[in-house]
Amino acid sequence: MTRVLTWHVHGNYLLYLSRADVELVVPYLESRRHPYGGRVGTFPWPDNLVEVPVGDLRHERFDVVLHQSLETWRYDRQVVLTEAQREVPQIVLEHDPPRRSPFDSRHPVVGENVLLVHVTHFNELAWDNGDTPTRVIEHGVEVPPEARYTGELERGLVVVNNLASRGRRLGLDVFLRAREHVPLDLVGMGSEELGGLGEIPPDELPAFAARYRFLFNPIRWTSLGLAVCEAMHVGLPVVGLATTEMSRAIENGVCGYVDTDVRALVRRMRHLLADPEHAQRLSAGARLLARERYGIDRFARSWTETFEEVAAGDQRVRSRTAASRPSDQRRASVSKSVR
Repeated sequence: MTRVLTWHVHGNYLLYLSRADVELVVPYLESRRHPYGGRVGTFPWPDNLVEVPVGDLRHERFDVVLHQSLETWRYDRQVVLTEAQREVPQIVLEHDPPRRSPFDSRHPVVGENVLLVHVTHFNELAWDNGDTPTRVIEHGVEVPPEARYTGELERGLVVVNNLASRGRRLGLDVFLRAREHVPLDLVGMGSEELGGLGEIPPDELPAFAARYRFLFNPIRWTSLGLAVCEAMHVGLPVVGLATTEMSRAIENGVCGYVDTDVRALVRRMRHLLADPEHAQRLSAGARLLARERYGIDRFARSWTETFEEVAAGDQRVRSRTAASRPSDQRRASVSKSVR
């Protein structure tokens, strides 16, 4: 079985990634600080996700190293990996679109011998990837079979972590504007600051969400959220901004509505509250589209094939050891932790 080293960057994504037919190794520190959390949290981690003390990492053998953040690519691999481990084929996974420009941002790993994987087609389009080999592996999620849409609550649900502090990029202004006209409940870490309901455990969120009439996604500029994909699997109609990958993920009148006019979105949400039969039709469309595009089996198969291809020794994705060196502060911090 292919053995892959990665870090605990996004808990939900790591859980779904563990469905690939590989052995995933995640390093941990006793403090469990990010990204050295290992199997931390209440997720139902499977047996093929193995945690190793970061200090023992040098004794492990890997076929592939998967970086889910630029920090581990730029710095941590120079500190916690041996020279031989740095020669193992490397993948960099890009979770986000560029922050500064959607057409003039060169990806930081351009020029390195890595495979650059994007989680959405929009991300791959927006980044300047140069001649670095890329591929897109779209999200794949699963929800408990008993979590099925009822839409009984005449309210909309918003799922965003720390919305109060993340501001316009995550759509704080859009949420506040829409909330003046539509009953919306906000959940997620730090949601209490905005009168929200707090954080719902990941394994409980699908059933919790199923009672709401629709999901409203106010996010202006980020990658496609797993919460959107999970809500579609449950059967929630999705209403949101027609930006980034949302314009491709949501088909108007089929599984929800997207628009760049917030007033139009408010009208759509008020219509869904007034017409539960229409919401039920969109619910069926959301579940069908989610199964076709964001199914966990397709996701696991795509990652398994990618890991196997990279491990097979494609020279285009072998990393060079002469990569960027960590800053003195970062080096000291990580080095001290692994002693």
